[in-house]
Amino acid sequence: MAAPPASADAPRTPPPPPAAGDGTERPVAKSEAAGEDRSAEALDRLLPPVGAGRAPRKRTTSQCKSEPPLLRTSKRTIYTAGRPPWYNEHGTQSKEAFAIGLGGGSASGKTTVARMIIEALDVPWVVLLSMDSFYKVLTRQQQEQAALNNYNFDHPDAFDFDLIVSTLQKLKQGKSVKVPVYDFTTHSRKKDWKTLYGANVIIFEGIMAFADKTLLELLDMKIFVDTDSDIRLVRRLRRDISERGRDIAGVIKQYNKFVKPAFDQYIQPTMRLADIVVPRGSGNTVAIDLIVQHVHSQLEERKLRWDMAALASAHQCHPLPQTLSVLKSTPQVRGMHTIIRDKETSRDEFIFYSKRLMRLLIEHALSFLPFQDCVVQTPQGQDYAGKCYAGKQITGVSILRAGETMEPALRAVCKDVRIGTILIQTNQLTGEPELHYLRLPKDISDDHVILMDCTVSTGAAAMMAVRVLLDHDVPEDKIFLLSLLMAEMGVHSVAYAFPRVRIITTAVDKRVNDLFRIIPGIGNFGDRYFGTDAVPDGSDEEEVASMG
Repeated sequence: MAAPPASADAPRTPPPPPAAGDGTERPVAKSEAAGEDRSAEALDRLLPPVGAGRAPRKRTTSQCKSEPPLLRTSKRTIYTAGRPPWYNEHGTQSKEAFAIGLGGGSASGKTTVARMIIEALDVPWVVLLSMDSFYKVLTRQQQEQAALNNYNFDHPDAFDFDLIVSTLQKLKQGKSVKVPVYDFTTHSRKKDWKTLYGANVIIFEGIMAFADKTLLELLDMKIFVDTDSDIRLVRRLRRDISERGRDIAGVIKQYNKFVKPAFDQYIQPTMRLADIVVPRGSGNTVAIDLIVQHVHSQLEERKLRWDMAALASAHQCHPLPQTLSVLKSTPQVRGMHTIIRDKETSRDEFIFYSKRLMRLLIEHALSFLPFQDCVVQTPQGQDYAGKCYAGKQITGVSILRAGETMEPALRAVCKDVRIGTILIQTNQLTGEPELHYLRLPKDISDDHVILMDCTVSTGAAAMMAVRVLLDHDVPEDKIFLLSLLMAEMGVHSVAYAFPRVRIITTAVDKRVNDLFRIIPGIGNFGDRYFGTDAVPDGSDEEEVASMG
């Protein structure tokens, strides 16, 4: 699908997300802020320089459904978007995400090393997962101990390893996950969890990253960050005072009672399990460069290359699938198709008749929803045996840009329908569809989902959108793919990969040309609808860009 134009019709670019680090914000109490700020500044002078010539880096944010994934550094902003296909022509994941474990003592610089690796990798869709998010929920007694710095947060029993393992397993399988957000000021989990999705590379960092056998088996690469204990103590003092609202005496007490003994007993021994040990942490740029080279080689081996020509010829001469439903071609429907296919049709008429077709298409699609018997009483006091919707909720998801034109028709016939969006574009160098952005409603897995795109040519964009929904636990048989016009190739591709997805359209054209444009087709739907300029050669940029 073509990139949205810089016009009022284009989807708005989301604002950059705030720096998140491990996903928690830790405000300092106002009454203590001034004194603690002075203490933190004094501690800063004790820290050695990290990475000569490097300015301080901002925190890394993880990909989630409500924020565009990006990494801000002192030099540039890297948008970790444009995720290439992570599944094969069968619709199943081809390779698991590459998982890197970063272990080491408290305040050893694990997160900083992770950010440096992400920046140097410069690959799309990297997820940073912090072990700090997975502290167990404390009992009231444990809460009281924590408030007095008498609870051991540096013991393996403080972490929810079952949740860590299940979260990492789902991320490696390409699934969407919900991650708890831990508040260090109250020693509790926040109500709202953050959603992570779409990992080519997962970087999991934490003091106990290598403390669990099952967790170790999920890590493809294990790195231990080895930093001098005095430096770690100073860093911990600075962090806990400035970010977690602690006082110096409490931090030192906790360090001597829990942190140092835990490092000696549980953390340092795991250094032998690491594939690579990084002395001096983020200051060791040579080690980080070697790590990045290895990860790049692993990603190259796992890379999936799409062969669109093979996809086009795979289902030639096959009968159309039974999951396809085409709106009955009445004289009225055929007349509207005649108007919108005519290159001489004005934009106003194109929009008017497209909207009429969309309304008919959606009404037709709703007839495939599950209904159950129900009885109501009429105003005359008589019972009427009727039908009512048997599902929980209906959600519409539009594939930007053209798919959003179908949203008004869906809202007109489905009261209180929820709407999500997915942006998929084609990489002009590789010819592959790439996922750039998504925003989906919460708990979409319980809904029937109407996936909307105005034209489907090869089916590549539609397949990617369906895969996204499946990764968010939407059952395949609850997904309805709606399009005004489809090519037989696109129908076959989607049906072959996802045989339980219902495919619904107003017309199916026989073929696509060598540039994968629908023939006879409808032209560039987005340009004709929004009134934007077509490409100079008059080609159907919308179909090429989305390969949808």
